[in-house]
Amino acid sequence: MTKILCIDTGTTVCSVAIGDENGLLGVREISDPKAHSTQLPNLINEVLSLAHLTANQINAIAVSKGPGSYTGLRIGVSMAKGICYTTRVPLIGVGSLQAMATGLILSNTDLPAKALLCPMIDARRMEVYCALYNLEGEPVSDVRAVVVDDNSFAEYLEDHIIIFFGNGSSKCKDVIKNKNAIFIDSFEHSARFMLPLALKAYNNEEFEDIAYFEPFYLKDFVASTPKKKIF
Repeated sequence: MTKILCIDTGTTVCSVAIGDENGLLGVREISDPKAHSTQLPNLINEVLSLAHLTANQINAIAVSKGPGSYTGLRIGVSMAKGICYTTRVPLIGVGSLQAMATGLILSNTDLPAKALLCPMIDARRMEVYCALYNLEGEPVSDVRAVVVDDNSFAEYLEDHIIIFFGNGSSKCKDVIKNKNAIFIDSFEHSARFMLPLALKAYNNEEFEDIAYFEPFYLKDFVASTPKKKIF
């Protein structure tokens, strides 16, 4: 069996999972954006223990490649690269939004026929990272950063039900008022949703160059300015 360690740190949730073709062997998660750098190693050790495995028994490392939190993505990718260098296993990059779409499909059996899925990751203010997927998890649109207004997704909403979900969707609820727009509030980001995509990539030998792989930030990092001057 192919054992893959999955790491997702692109949102406020720091999540680690291990699984193989038979399903999940362990998962650990913390919802705290300030805990990623300190707790990620602990979560990895806990998941390995749950699966009764050592790092040397893993066949590949999968990491969320973005888009998402600039700092969070860098922490996850750095950790994934470090494990790959140490254990000499391949690195797999998994698109964060596609993993979310896969997760919603796997956890919901009653999605409306021919609906489109729109996973959203918060990108500050009224901006979100998003893309559209069909119910097979295949992309219908490119990944992009969108400043949401009442006309967002109008061309698709004319002919399709669109299901919006993820930590960026809640702020769009009062803006997108189309009757074909459905919002799911209960969706939680998780590394376990990466596993089917990671296994497919592993079987197709779709590996990243460990030395040169960088997260898909989508936007340049913008440092915030303190509201109060210290001096």
